[in-house]
Amino acid sequence: MRLLRNLSRRKLRTGLTVAGITIGIWALVVFSAMANKIDALADGGSRYYADKVLVSDGTVSSFGLPMRLDAGDEIAALDGVAAVVPTVSVVELGGGGAVNLGSPEQILGAPAGADQGREQFLVRLTAGRDLTAADEGTNVAVVGSDIARKRGLRVGDTIELRGRAFTVVGVREPTLTAPDSTISVPFTVAQQLLHGDLPPIVRDQVAASELVSEFMVYPAPGVDVEALAREIEAKVDHAKAMTGAEFDQTVGASLAIFNAIVIGIGLISLIVGGLSIVNTMAMAVAERTREIGIRRAIGAGRLRIVREVVVEAGMIGLIGGLCGLALGAVVVTVANELGRPSGTIMFDLTLGTSAFAVGFAMILGMAAGLVPAWTAARLDPVEALRHE
Repeated sequence: MRLLRNLSRRKLRTGLTVAGITIGIWALVVFSAMANKIDALADGGSRYYADKVLVSDGTVSSFGLPMRLDAGDEIAALDGVAAVVPTVSVVELGGGGAVNLGSPEQILGAPAGADQGREQFLVRLTAGRDLTAADEGTNVAVVGSDIARKRGLRVGDTIELRGRAFTVVGVREPTLTAPDSTISVPFTVAQQLLHGDLPPIVRDQVAASELVSEFMVYPAPGVDVEALAREIEAKVDHAKAMTGAEFDQTVGASLAIFNAIVIGIGLISLIVGGLSIVNTMAMAVAERTREIGIRRAIGAGRLRIVREVVVEAGMIGLIGGLCGLALGAVVVTVANELGRPSGTIMFDLTLGTSAFAVGFAMILGMAAGLVPAWTAARLDPVEALRHE
């Protein structure tokens, strides 16, 4: 009760200090929730590419040119290759222009069972079934959770892709990663869609059945993945091979930049909030100099004075942290709900992030209160009693 009474002595000053902490923690919560979402996307990609080699066209890599299907036979003939899965990937142009954090909506196609059971990154279905070899040549699709939610799709519904009607036979469960915004169709159908994207002069020179976007290569057990990737590049014309380690390195550089921004926001909240708490507690100590002198005169030790001032400062940080967390949670929830119809889920507020934000605010307050607390503890009782 005494702690609350002390905090309420100067309601405006305490309120402004709490507001400063609230703003800093709010920013920290929002950006950390965004970082969590990006980390989840990166982690999903890291797990997907682990122990595999992604082979794409290396002629003009930035343009993502298609490859010939027969290049897969050259790759499969190399020592150490257990399976080669040709994959077709095209951007879905009918998504309404919405942007899904991490990747645009994609139409994917690969021969069912071509991985021979080696794929470890498996996405379960919430309804329906997955594609099978018997589906080749038919217009059926398995949709990601974001696609299904955005378009209100269920098993048996129809989805239009590139002017063609597809029957939904399965809906994937949410993963918070790229599969949520993908639509899987039979391999031969995906080849036709890829062929339709080519410039007319190129389209007339190649058949749809000869094209793929990339190959997913599964090394045999015990094979050095990096060495296999370099061998593929050396022996397959115009091939560019990327391993899971290279994916982690590329994505890690981008994540490091974003995490640096988050850390910068945390430092700003530390400086602004810390200085405001130091100022508030220093003024509180000055106003209660006589009170502190009386307490020292009747036997209160320095450690007790320090403890009470530090706890009071920590309470200010805790209140600001809880308010900042509440405000950040509201912003994150509202933003996600507004973006949910279009599949734009930008934030992922976890329990760990929430606990860190509140704990950070409280520790910040206690640390900022140490200097005023030490000043209060060093007051001479006699001089303090003379203070007006």
